[in-house]
Amino acid sequence: MASVELPARARLERHLDEIVTENRFTIAVVFPAIGAVALLASAEALFPEPLRFNPYLLLFGIAVMRLPLVAGVAPLLTRKATAGIVILCAYTYAIEFVGVFTGYPYGSFEYGIDLGPMIGGHVPAALPLFFLPLVVNAYLLCLLLLGGRARRALVRVPIVVLAVVGMDLALDPAAVSLGFWAYDGGGSYYGVPWMNYAGWVLSATVAVTVLDASFDRKAVFARLDRCRFMLDDLVSFVILWGVVNAYFGNWVPVALVAAFGYGLWMTDRFDIPAR
Repeated sequence: MASVELPARARLERHLDEIVTENRFTIAVVFPAIGAVALLASAEALFPEPLRFNPYLLLFGIAVMRLPLVAGVAPLLTRKATAGIVILCAYTYAIEFVGVFTGYPYGSFEYGIDLGPMIGGHVPAALPLFFLPLVVNAYLLCLLLLGGRARRALVRVPIVVLAVVGMDLALDPAAVSLGFWAYDGGGSYYGVPWMNYAGWVLSATVAVTVLDASFDRKAVFARLDRCRFMLDDLVSFVILWGVVNAYFGNWVPVALVAAFGYGLWMTDRFDIPAR
């Protein structure tokens, strides 16, 4: 019986699945572990100047760690879902420009490290690569943990919003400790003002609502059942920011990272096959 050739998109999606499946440990564990060491070495001036917080190495590492999420979500990108992602990217840039120029809703801050090409000299072009995965990872994790309770939007959306804010409560102190950005006047939470998290409640509510309205939840659950690596980017998050926060003694963020790690363990998703 002759084999049927898959359409171009289906071939690409299958190829991405194969790449991630064959390299799960390298992508989800080795890359964030090396990344954490490289960031700390840069912060302590142990790297020569061309390598210290090199923006292109940084973006390359982040892009690799995002591969499982990209491959996992790719088959779910209908026109409606793609439109939702485009809207979220535009919202990400818009809210960041407002934040940079007005200090609202996150508080006044300045970038201290080159994060690659900048739009208008103020906002990193790769910003959606940093922000959107937080929202999508939180959404997928909460869907799995909530199970049947995820059918109710009044339960699902607020819990995902809290998860997104929780991820930033873990990430922002590490980024400030590394010098990625700094808030004017500092802040009582590891150098971060509480106003920042009020802003994150707003941003997360908008982002989660748009994401929830854009994707077919049944299709998402079906993909989660078939795709074991879909939350591997969250594994990278736990390793990378857990190590960085522990190094700087940010123990509340370390506990939050551990909580996300426990959530991952509860979903039983990270099952690396034996070589």
